[in-house]
Amino acid sequence: MSADKHTRKIPTDGGRDLTQNVFASLSGLENLKPTPASTPAPQASPSATPAKATAPAKNRGRVDVIREKAGRGGKTVTVARGFTGIGLPEKEALAKKMRAACGTGGTVKDGCIEIQGDKRDEVARILAKAGFRPVFAGG
Repeated sequence: MSADKHTRKIPTDGGRDLTQNVFASLSGLENLKPTPASTPAPQASPSATPAKATAPAKNRGRVDVIREKAGRGGKTVTVARGFTGIGLPEKEALAKKMRAACGTGGTVKDGCIEIQGDKRDEVARILAKAGFRPVFAGG
């Protein structure tokens, strides 16, 4: 280590770098034509349908949708289990959508999404929209 490395100071007064025009070094800007901000985006022909709106992006695997009562004090709970390839943040986002759609509470426990009440149809609809293949299992 040299003594110069420890004695050099970095200027903090702003210097002349802050007063320079940052766009001065760009070339070719004079050839660009400004576009009005209110120009509408080009629309596709009515016969063209977006592929993403007609079908889910991909099959993300089977998810079992189960109605459980055992060990819950007689309360019915809808459980979605068997997720493969998704992490906790995505499960929490799915649980949030399910809680909002069902109007009930719910949580993510042990890799499963639990929604209060018998809400199998709503849960299956949300899972299908997310690209999963919901399967009703159990009673």
